[in-house]
Amino acid sequence: MPVATLGVVSFLAILAAAGCGSNEPFTHVPVSGLVTYEDGSLIPVDTLALRFVPQSKPVDPKTHPRPGMAIIDKATGKFTSATSHKANDGLVRGKHKVVLASMGETPLSPSIVPPEYCNPAKTPLMVDTADTPFDLKIRKPR
Repeated sequence: MPVATLGVVSFLAILAAAGCGSNEPFTHVPVSGLVTYEDGSLIPVDTLALRFVPQSKPVDPKTHPRPGMAIIDKATGKFTSATSHKANDGLVRGKHKVVLASMGETPLSPSIVPPEYCNPAKTPLMVDTADTPFDLKIRKPR
């Protein structure tokens, strides 16, 4: 192998080992799960989304973990993937608060989902990527 080719191959190997080309300092984990009321019934909304708010610490003042998003299948209550940085890349490894949201123009009605599930500061839902698939149970409004 010529010296110039060997030098290029060595340089590329060093770049690959160093992870050059990736601006994402967090590792992602594929996730899936089920979202239902506590009694196992499906939540009656056309398009339901989950927002995963990472609880991981920032790498530095400018580098924070990105939140993730998943869309729930209305017919089954399941989701098969989440997106944080790139399509279907999963969630940043670790714990996340989970918030429910409507994909429509209006927020979820309190008659469908209690308001605390729609607020990151108040949601009782917390998941850990080590525990996938998730089985999320939502309190039924009264």
